[in-house]
Amino acid sequence: MSKYKLPRGIVISGTGLWTPPESISNQELVAAYNAHAALYNRKYSAEIEAGEMAPKLESSAEFIEKASGIKSRYVVAREGILDPERMRPYLPERADNELCLQAEMGLAAAKLALEKAGKTPEDIDMVIVGASYLQRAYPAIAIEIQAALGVEGFAFDMEVACSSATFSLQRAVDAVASGSARAVLVVNPELASPQIDFTDRDSHFIFGDVAVASVVERRESCTADTAWEVLGTKAQTVFSNNIRSNFGYTARAADVDPFGPGKLFRQNGRRVFKEVCPMAAAHIEAHVRETGSEPAEVRRYWLHQANINMNNLIAKKLMGDGANAERAPIVLDRYANTGCAGSVIAFNLHSDDLQPGDRGVICSFGAGYSIGSLVLEKISL
Repeated sequence: MSKYKLPRGIVISGTGLWTPPESISNQELVAAYNAHAALYNRKYSAEIEAGEMAPKLESSAEFIEKASGIKSRYVVAREGILDPERMRPYLPERADNELCLQAEMGLAAAKLALEKAGKTPEDIDMVIVGASYLQRAYPAIAIEIQAALGVEGFAFDMEVACSSATFSLQRAVDAVASGSARAVLVVNPELASPQIDFTDRDSHFIFGDVAVASVVERRESCTADTAWEVLGTKAQTVFSNNIRSNFGYTARAADVDPFGPGKLFRQNGRRVFKEVCPMAAAHIEAHVRETGSEPAEVRRYWLHQANINMNNLIAKKLMGDGANAERAPIVLDRYANTGCAGSVIAFNLHSDDLQPGDRGVICSFGAGYSIGSLVLEKISL
């Protein structure tokens, strides 16, 4: 069966990164969690002593860093997260005629991407919002951002968990290649903190909030001095229950607590590590070869930022002894896992130093399982 070959001349001409002004260190997060655990254990001391309930174990900053490589994370609201009696952010509800929080985050990143690409809203025909979590079902967050910018054309949301950014970038590339859009604005506003169970020792430290955006267009219309030509895109999904979030509106019809056990983010970390690492490495290796290079020759890998041990293992499989933090940069130490945005954060922060002709790969992997990748080459215009 013949494979679709992407036409040359489609580029990522600019990216934008919006970082929340507040951050929480491991030490601060652990202090709040341990205080909560102490309150919980006192409240249910009789049940725990009778063996009817398990006590909450304490966490530590050292445990978090060793398990994940995460040292801190950015969030849109610190205060409620660090309250042992609340353990969730406080985000006041906004009126329907106000810009929603996720659109506000995405709009900030979108403006930075447009500025870097030298584009105005009039140049954009299509807006895609891809995120692991969406603040509401409809109207689409993408249409709200489209309206706020004054973009004519069309917009839509899509959700493929931690691969939402690479999958939405692929949709943007396809749209430009087909001629259905001159230029596409891809926005990835990851508002993850409301979905975290901050009372769960195994996952309370994983996620952070952030927003990134990218402009995809044809080389002929690009006005930036340099850009990244897309040599190929590749997507893969394989069903797995090892990463799951069951929060949804049907809980109302099932007469269960929509925020109860199992409704927020959860994962079987050991199984994910064992299964996703070889899948991601094989996916990237095949994709790089399909675009005419060898994995060890690729100048930089901007990998999904979930766990430093996963990234180091995948980088080693692809580059052998040449693997290092310069060729596969890590940003999760200060951003944590930002859902689909991590690989684009790494690209935004660690691509300007490369030279025309250098190749790199943006790759994400996450729930689904889902894996998405773009092979890029820097060009001078």
